[in-house]
Amino acid sequence: MSAVGEWLDIGPVDQLPALGSRTLPVRGGREIAIFHTANGEVYALANQCPHKQGPLSQGIVHDTTVTCPLHNWRISLVTGEALGEDTGCVPVIPVKIDGGRILIGRAEALAGVA
Repeated sequence: MSAVGEWLDIGPVDQLPALGSRTLPVRGGREIAIFHTANGEVYALANQCPHKQGPLSQGIVHDTTVTCPLHNWRISLVTGEALGEDTGCVPVIPVKIDGGRILIGRAEALAGVA
């Protein structure tokens, strides 16, 4: 991982499988889950379901949502909001792709780091 101004370079998009996810540990902060959708979009969220703090990175990615592996809550990858009857929200980290590399927002990724 390298820093580029307001963004952190976390690696190439091609190392993230379609419909897959990877985690990014943050020393002193919350772990981040990076998701790759079937149509090539990349999203980043705190790796905790708002319900029982289940690891979203272990959930199933479909369209622009992920299903928590613990209790099947569906979370929007775009907004971090729980969908359907469920309520709650998980922090979203901004993502952009530059030259085939995934960049995430530095301030949001490091939020809560002492």
